[in-house]
Amino acid sequence: MSRFGTPADFMRLALRLARRGEGHVSPNPMVGAVLVRDGRLVATGHHRAVGRDHAEVEALRRVGFRAEGCDLYVNLEPCCHHGRTPPCTEAILKSGVRRVFVATVDPNPRVSGRGIETLRGRGVEVEVGLLEAEARRLNEPFFRWITTGMPFVTLKMAATLDGRIAQRDGRSRWITAEPARRVVHRLRAVSDAVVVGAGTAIADDPLLLPTLVRRPPRTPVRVVVDEEARLEPGSRLARTARDAPVVVACTQAAPEGRRAALRGPGIEVLVLPHDGGLVALPALMAELGRRSLQNVLVEGGAALAASLLRANLVDRLLLFCAPLVLGDPEAVPLVRDLGRRTLSEAARFTLRSARRVGPDLMVECVTDLDGRAEACSPESSRRSEP
Repeated sequence: MSRFGTPADFMRLALRLARRGEGHVSPNPMVGAVLVRDGRLVATGHHRAVGRDHAEVEALRRVGFRAEGCDLYVNLEPCCHHGRTPPCTEAILKSGVRRVFVATVDPNPRVSGRGIETLRGRGVEVEVGLLEAEARRLNEPFFRWITTGMPFVTLKMAATLDGRIAQRDGRSRWITAEPARRVVHRLRAVSDAVVVGAGTAIADDPLLLPTLVRRPPRTPVRVVVDEEARLEPGSRLARTARDAPVVVACTQAAPEGRRAALRGPGIEVLVLPHDGGLVALPALMAELGRRSLQNVLVEGGAALAASLLRANLVDRLLLFCAPLVLGDPEAVPLVRDLGRRTLSEAARFTLRSARRVGPDLMVECVTDLDGRAEACSPESSRRSEP
């Protein structure tokens, strides 16, 4: 953008700057800040990594904390408490900023509205709500986790036009083309954890690492939902666990010999409650949330997808649809039996976007938009800051 703009232009810039922290700042939210004087851009900042300056402080530092008469645009309410860094409200007040535009209130109960009240109480004008929907969407995983303790779960599936995700023998390489696979690798690179079922892990022997991304911002924790601990110690997941941690989530039904064979550097065998003989996925997701893994990518299996949907644990569905028709009734379906027999019982999603990725189509859907908005409200906050 030019160095001049409207309030909406400057807030859009703050959102773009915030996105630069994706994959680097978790479990903190992504935040960008823009300083403006008389409608002219003065300085910018964004939160780069946990423990480093917050976005507001980085922008203010670039003007020597002398911002008399400036407007500050920030996509999330400035913090007002001591965490790993001092309160941003102190830096703003000392700098002489006259007005702050905040896209959305911070759902963190240690902040939620208090940062705004602190600034207003010291004479700074604060306007809230500019591009609020965009700001909430940017930090959906953080909002979900900080208010519920549960991670934001994205279920990624790749299917043919007739809804098949693998051949009848379980092999699925490759349904989609390389451009779609590159998108998935970018998703892995910004996720805190990548989850697969044991069937997928055994049939495909995947790495689940963002190998197609140059200098990925993070290495996700790789989680295998494996009731009986069937993952082979010689699998690629196990062999690379020293460099990228692996969690095998099993139940008490897993023989102790198999559990012992898997344990080793980088591999954790996590024994969880069962639900009908399967790993209880709510318990797994609660454990991932307890570990501050807030942005979780699930690369289905039909059985794992069905279990997630039955447990109402899917926040976002990403479906990569390839222009192929397999036409085999014994091939693996998109989802195993959910036990629903009428359209009125169907799992419902809201279409967010659809776009072409190479020869394939990527469809993004979300669930329970109204419920998520309510969960993100300050009144529903139940979690303390990371």
